[in-house]
Amino acid sequence: MPEGITPENLINNIMDTLSDKHQKHDSGSFFTEEKSHTVNEQFNKLFGRQKPIHHVLGGGKSADVLLWRNKKISASVLGAATAVWVLFEWLDYNFLPLVCFGLVVCIIGQFIWSHLLNRSPPRIILPDELFVNIATSVGAEVNRALAFLQNVGSRGDIKQLAVVVGSLLAAAIIGTWCNFWTVIYIGFVAAHTLPVVYEKYDGQIDSMVYSVLGKVQNNYSKLDASVLSRIPKAAGKKFA
Repeated sequence: MPEGITPENLINNIMDTLSDKHQKHDSGSFFTEEKSHTVNEQFNKLFGRQKPIHHVLGGGKSADVLLWRNKKISASVLGAATAVWVLFEWLDYNFLPLVCFGLVVCIIGQFIWSHLLNRSPPRIILPDELFVNIATSVGAEVNRALAFLQNVGSRGDIKQLAVVVGSLLAAAIIGTWCNFWTVIYIGFVAAHTLPVVYEKYDGQIDSMVYSVLGKVQNNYSKLDASVLSRIPKAAGKKFA
């Protein structure tokens, strides 16, 4: 044995080496668990989302308004929608009288601006592309909804048919509780509040939603095994 090295020192060196290896192994497993946890969080985004909520909403100025990037503009839009809802819902205004009163105010303002103030009044001209884009977007969504409903009706899937019919009946029942303008206003307020809340608390919301979806899927599996699986499926029909 070399000089200066005693059996006690040799044993101590071996124990220190084993301790260092064990610490490195624990450190590596910690980072592996952390990486796995990060990957799980990435895949547990709501509806499989992997992009920021701003990009999901289409980006641009509309997403900025929905996410309150400019609080003055977002508050103005929401305030205008609230004013319109109050006029139609609480003050019992009708659409046609309101439009006529608005046009009267605009015409009188144009007259005062041009004759009493001797200034050329501003003219509002809406571009034709605006109406074309609105019509194209609305038509595409309507055709998509009609195609989906026709596929549900002709496919012969009893489960999917029951889900769609149940959803439509639920929407009809909700529609009997409140009128058209209230439904539109609730959707508008939800569009201006839910995205910004989800962007701020996305982790907590994702975990809660997936927990609820897990319970719903478990209950649906039990219902499917006991009731729905015993319902015979209609034979598929081929159309020319």
